[in-house]
Amino acid sequence: MKKLGVFSIIFIALLILGACGSNEDKEAEVEDKIWASIEESGEIVVGTAGTLYPASYYPEGSDELTGYNVEVFREIADRLGVEIKFETMAFDAMLSALQSGRVDMIQAGPREESREKFAFSEPVKYSFATMIVRKDDLSGIYTLEDLKGKKAGGAATTVYSAIAEKYGAEVVTYGNVTNDAYLRDVHNGRTDTVINDYYLQSLAIQAFPEFNITLHPDLKFHPTTNNVVMQKEATVLMEKVNEIIADMKEDGTLTEISAEFFGGLDVSKEPEEEVIEIEGIE
Repeated sequence: MKKLGVFSIIFIALLILGACGSNEDKEAEVEDKIWASIEESGEIVVGTAGTLYPASYYPEGSDELTGYNVEVFREIADRLGVEIKFETMAFDAMLSALQSGRVDMIQAGPREESREKFAFSEPVKYSFATMIVRKDDLSGIYTLEDLKGKKAGGAATTVYSAIAEKYGAEVVTYGNVTNDAYLRDVHNGRTDTVINDYYLQSLAIQAFPEFNITLHPDLKFHPTTNNVVMQKEATVLMEKVNEIIADMKEDGTLTEISAEFFGGLDVSKEPEEEVIEIEGIE
């Protein structure tokens, strides 16, 4: 009986180990399917806005998509040895498109909720948030607390809208519109501010010198990163992309692309400015 008990224990242990091995093999198979599919097709599909200067936009009179995000993706695809196809869509639609497999990658900043569902690469861009306000009176906003009762233009699901709501502002949402729609509404008083990325906003307002708008001179808050985002199962693809990002930082490629689109500034390095951390906002 004792021998039977020992053999039974060994048999059960082998079953457990076999099951674990089987599960690991299944996980590896799933993980490899995403990269295997890209390799087989020779193409990677990327979701991007197409309306956000200078990150992802069409230059006037051109049907060729460009911008910092776009050119970073092109370089990644080139180093992966595959073609790239862009699908333009509103930011609100990007995560669902990624989750459904309609696209293979997007760029976004990590938040707790999205970290649970998606995988994020090493940062390809560092920044912080600021506000566009009316030039003549700063829209009556001198501190973050002054956002209470104001109207902030933005997309419904971004961290910038979450900041506005945290301080009591009403978020006025837009579809996938170009920058001038947001900025014109601050200028004419339909909204009071747009909270967004410092580098994007500093360049966007230069395109509209006729508007009564400015970057807030005192408020710099919420340090952020922009990362390549993909499905959690895409571990092979993520490993390859992280290696490529490290190489692009090392060989200066990210610095060169940044200089082209951000007026000589290097967004691939962490900013040196003092930036206010906002509790409860990722």
